[in-house]
Amino acid sequence: IEMECRVLSVQSHVVRGYVGNKSATFPLQVLGFEVDSINSVQFSNHTGYAHWKGQVLTADELNVLYEGIKLNNVNHYDYVLTGYTRDTSFLETVVDIVQELKRLNPKLVYVCDPVMGDQGSMYVPENILPVYRDKVVAVADILTPNQFEGSLLSQVMDLLHQMGPDMVVLTSTDLISPHGDQFLVALGSQKMVRADGTTSTQKIRMEMPKVDAVFVGTGDLFAAMLLAWTHHHPKDLKAACEKTVSVLHHVIKRTITYANKMAGPGKRPSPAQLELRMVQSKKDIEYPAIVVEAIVL
Repeated sequence: IEMECRVLSVQSHVVRGYVGNKSATFPLQVLGFEVDSINSVQFSNHTGYAHWKGQVLTADELNVLYEGIKLNNVNHYDYVLTGYTRDTSFLETVVDIVQELKRLNPKLVYVCDPVMGDQGSMYVPENILPVYRDKVVAVADILTPNQFEGSLLSQVMDLLHQMGPDMVVLTSTDLISPHGDQFLVALGSQKMVRADGTTSTQKIRMEMPKVDAVFVGTGDLFAAMLLAWTHHHPKDLKAACEKTVSVLHHVIKRTITYANKMAGPGKRPSPAQLELRMVQSKKDIEYPAIVVEAIVL
């Protein structure tokens, strides 16, 4: 019998486009994972459009959904994946659920993208920070903040390791690339336990070419792909990060090429034209050609 690997993904849902669960589910399924989705919001589209409408799931409603899964005794998961949340009580409920799922399966891996802000400003209420810092980080196994979020949670990766997670990937940093300002630098760190019980840390650095456009859903895709590729390469942070970043590179390249073609010469593509070309990238998700090499530090 094929081994089943099941993910509980608690993220946003949009009718049109790719963000949150829409960004994570298809790629994970393509790579052989069963994905159970709880939609923290249901919006018509992402909030970068001129208009958006929809509903928000409350902490109580999240509990009701989880209760249903539990009553049927199908609450066994290998992974939990979470992204953008604006509500403190919702996030605290997520922590409670993760803790319960970890009691049922001590090997469960919780992948958390602590979406809070970027480039010095927060785009979630400030009262959510202490919940992430004091409760979420402690139960997370893999954390994917950007530099701003990482510094809000703690100063450096080693400190974050001490707070809980075995793997931390800073998805974007202000570090200067030797290749110039057209490159984005990402850092990864994985804490591993050797056979004799001592720990070692593997650290990597990656440089990715920047693209002059605003994409939505790429962070969600990054966290999902890191989950998938660390599952396939549990002791090889370099390989997992190279495949993750390469998938993003291919999806973004295909998206910007399409968007520019649709917009026409000299025009900036609209949010609708910049929706990720996810389905069209199926082969790249399954078998990503490596375009970015990670340097082991």
